[in-house]
Amino acid sequence: MANLTDAILPRPSNRTGNDRNIIQKAAILLAVLLAVAAIFAPLLTPFDSLEQSLLSRLRPPLGFERHAPGHLLGTDELGRDVLSRALYGLRLTLALAFAGAVLGLLLGGLLGLVAGLRRGWVEDLVMALVDMQIAIPFTLVALLVLAVMGSSLTVLVLVLGIAGWEQYARIVRGEVRRIAAQPFLEAARTAGSGPLYTACYHVLPNLISPLVVQFTLALSNIVILESTLSFLGLGVQPPQPSLGSMVGLGRDYMPTAPWIVLTPALLILLLTFTVQILGDWLRDHTDVRLRDR
Repeated sequence: MANLTDAILPRPSNRTGNDRNIIQKAAILLAVLLAVAAIFAPLLTPFDSLEQSLLSRLRPPLGFERHAPGHLLGTDELGRDVLSRALYGLRLTLALAFAGAVLGLLLGGLLGLVAGLRRGWVEDLVMALVDMQIAIPFTLVALLVLAVMGSSLTVLVLVLGIAGWEQYARIVRGEVRRIAAQPFLEAARTAGSGPLYTACYHVLPNLISPLVVQFTLALSNIVILESTLSFLGLGVQPPQPSLGSMVGLGRDYMPTAPWIVLTPALLILLLTFTVQILGDWLRDHTDVRLRDR
């Protein structure tokens, strides 16, 4: 009878889980390689990213006719090495995205913590700001701010920092309200713990796991936002390379020199993909509620 049941209703295999683990491991390895390439870009680049050579402009990558010696991925419209600019662009894009994500984490985490611990009008005000942030398309807000205040790196980091703070605020507020109902927190208050001590030593340690996961997931969104702003000419300004600005400057040469756009576009795709997979992996290994599934 058991064999007949197994024949009609076969047991679910773990092949899907194994395939997912393989994808996650490959994504983690790729993320490490991208991070190493960004950190050690000055040592890996064969040429200066700003060095121009008009006699070698628009040369194709290795393996094509008219290839310029030493330029593995070809040259751009000013004769600059595409590989060198892509590595430096990856470095700058990652640095801006990481700085913006950290700023958003601090801002959103602080506001969410205040909203969760201080009920009443304080919580209503924070949640009203969260609703406004969600309702208004942030790309339009970022374009307006950069058009008015300029496209310096400081302003760009501030814009990227306020891009996703509402997600942190909602997560922290919800977790704080859940933790506030736990017996250990009531016991700490009964023992005489003040609000600041309670927040630092009892609430914050329980928020690390969801915040780390949200940080990795938000990082890919900030990478796309920075690339979009640079593509539109309001992000990183020439001649400093970023992945988005390289795509924006090379779009006019797509019919004749597609390698100028394909290299940074592929890096953006790989970067966002690996960060998203890394976020899923962290969620699977840090969320206690998912371990028994």
